Amino acid sequence: MIAEIMKAIASTIFIALATASCTSFYEVPIETPIQSKLDVSAFSRVLVAGFVAGGLEDIDANRETVRLLRSQLRNNSDLEVLEADVLALAEIVASQANANENETEFQPEQLPEEINNERDLELFERIFSNTDYWRRLGEEHQNPLIVTGTVLFTPHSRSGFVTREQETYDSFGRRQVVPVRTYSERRGFILRPKFIFIDGRTGATLYSESFREEILYNISRHTSPLSSYFELADRLLPSFLSTLSSQKISGTRILLR
Repeated sequence: MIAEIMKAIASTIFIALATASCTSFYEVPIETPIQSKLDVSAFSRVLVAGFVAGGLEDIDANRETVRLLRSQLRNNSDLEVLEADVLALAEIVASQANANENETEFQPEQLPEEINNERDLELFERIFSNTDYWRRLGEEHQNPLIVTGTVLFTPHSRSGFVTREQETYDSFGRRQVVPVRTYSERRGFILRPKFIFIDGRTGATLYSESFREEILYNISRHTSPLSSYFELADRLLPSFLSTLSSQKISGTRILLR
């Protein structure tokens, strides 16, 4: 036991001396590969069709999400990104309900005029299980992988005590940084997208994933909803892209010399 302890102490001293003797250090860039969550080898095209969107009326979350995802896929995917009209899925669900009101228990008046929360969204999600609809859409576009889903972009506020750092100077002019708790009111937004990937050949759902991103600002700061939307969307884009293709996360490691 004593021998093992002495050996451990000797190793620690050696590492410390080796570190102390290093005259410099340098950063080495590395890339970590991440395998895709979905096998898309059977597809050569992708159609970002449209989303059931709700929340803040200041921006069209459906159209903005479609534009953003198409742009990202053009730059980060080997699939051909199809250009097509953005589907207004909420209106399509309402029209389907009107057409089938005598055939099902679901009545069109059950649909809210505005989508303000996740409960409202749930009433529209029946369209994603309509395999006939998605198969017909796939046939119109040569059987692509279809990306669709829901997007909820809502305002958010929070108040309470927060801790921030404050600089102070003593009588000798020495600088100190101390934590200070203050009451703060903050406002911002929450972005809740759900991405659904559908096989355009069969209309069947292959994979789905939900996200939630939140951002808060000091109440005195004025930030446009559109800017906040893109700021939140940027956070989840790597996860979205990793569903369809292998991605690489770049970073650095510090080596001593």
